[in-house]
This record gives sequence, structure tokens and C-alpha cells, in this order.
Amino acid sequence: MDSRCSSSADSRLNTRLVGSVNAAALCARVESYEAAAEKKCISDVRRTFCLFVTFDLLFITLLWIIELNVKGSIQEQLEKEVLNYNYRASFFDIFLLAVFRFAALILAYAVCKLRHWWAIAITTAVSCAFLIIKVILSKLLSQGAFGYLLPIISFVLAWIETWLLDFKVLPQEAEDENRFQSFMDVAERAPLMCPGPLSDGQFYSPPESVADSDEDLDDKHDPEKGLIQQLT
Repeated sequence: MDSRCSSSADSRLNTRLVGSVNAAALCARVESYEAAAEKKCISDVRRTFCLFVTFDLLFITLLWIIELNVKGSIQEQLEKEVLNYNYRASFFDIFLLAVFRFAALILAYAVCKLRHWWAIAITTAVSCAFLIIKVILSKLLSQGAFGYLLPIISFVLAWIETWLLDFKVLPQEAEDENRFQSFMDVAERAPLMCPGPLSDGQFYSPPESVADSDEDLDDKHDPEKGLIQQLT
């Protein structure tokens, strides 16, 4: 009986220790996750998206500068395309379109940390509408390779940014948030799932019954003797 009680107590104590260790490990994991989230003010996928938006602006700027160099002196071409701006022949507005995308997207998704697609929808819609109208009404296609290159690259980059945000950034951040919420829920339930403190009542065992003595056995075999003893 004592061995069974001791083994039961050991099993309960082991279960309690395992539950405490698991709860402590889970709490430590949640704390480390919170510390990492606080250290990272912006997620990895969102940072990649912001880098690509910056690449969009720099790439369009580089192509525009190359286009200015091809036609002659940069100073003369800047005066022609900026000061004497002509919608049908200038590439300066495509550069401004890239600046508009960069400013709007960085403000929305890096500064304000927006978690919705409406900002990228506006920038992509404005970019597509402007480029389509410019290609139809302007004379860019008659100005050589850059007349094709700049509008097409600007159009493609705008849609790549939309794809990155809609299929990579927002779903990944939602998945990370759900995972963190599940960790928090488990951490809140962990103290309730662990066994409580052991009480003395859990180790109570009834006293052992005394074995029948020889006199009791004799009384069972001799009922008259038992009766006489009861009367006396």
C-alpha cells in the first residue's frame, strides 16, 4: 500500500513538474517573440516591399538620366523637358509618377504601417491610367527605344509592387499575427492546465485492517463459547 501511494505521489509530482516546465518554456518563448517584435518595428516582408518601392524610384530615375544623356547635354535636356515641359514629348512626368508612387507607398506602408490594400490600389490605378493615356496621346513611340522602355518598365514595376503587397506582405503579416495570438492564448491557459498544489489528503490511506486472531477463529468454530463471552 505504501509503495502504491509513493508511486502515485511521484507520478503526480512529475506531471506537475512537466507542466510547470512546459508553461515556463512557453512563457519564455512568448516573451522572446514579444521582444523580437518590439525590436523589429517593421516586418521583413514589409521592409522588402519598401526596398522594392525605393528601387522603382531609383531605376526610373536612372533610365531618365540615361535618356537625357543620349539626346545631348543633361543641362539642355533638363531645360527642354522640365522648364519647357511638353506632355507629348517629355519623359519628366514619368519620373514624377515614380516619385508619386514612392512617396505615397512609403508614407502609407512604412510610416503609417497601413495594413490594407487601398493605398497600393490608388497608386497602381493612377499609374496605369496616366501611362496608357500618355502612350496614346504622346509622341514617345517615335523617340527611339526609351519611348518604349520607360512607360513599359514603369507599368510593370507598379504591378509588381501590387503583387508583392497583396500576395506576400499582407498575408504573411496576418499569419504572424495569428500565430502570436495563438501563443498568447496558450500562455494564458497554461496556468489553468497545470496541476494544483499537492495536499495531504491526496496521500491519505485507510489504516490496515487487523488480521483475525486465533480467538476470533475459535469463536467462529465454537458459537457457544462466543455467546458465553458476550454474556460475561
